[in-house]
Amino acid sequence: MAIFLFLVLVAVVLGIIGVVAETLSYLLTVGIVVLVVAVAFLAVHLSRRSRRRHLTR
Repeated sequence: MAIFLFLVLVAVVLGIIGVVAETLSYLLTVGIVVLVVAVAFLAVHLSRRSRRRHLTR
């Protein structure tokens, strides 16, 4: 969970820098990509976690 929060924080910071500094607009794109990766990471993590609970019952 700490990795997810770190990735979201990095995505937000890169997005803000990308919006504020118009010449660094590629950072906004990188921030969006990092956010998508973080959400995918969380989805995989939660699906593995729920699978384990079903197997142990």
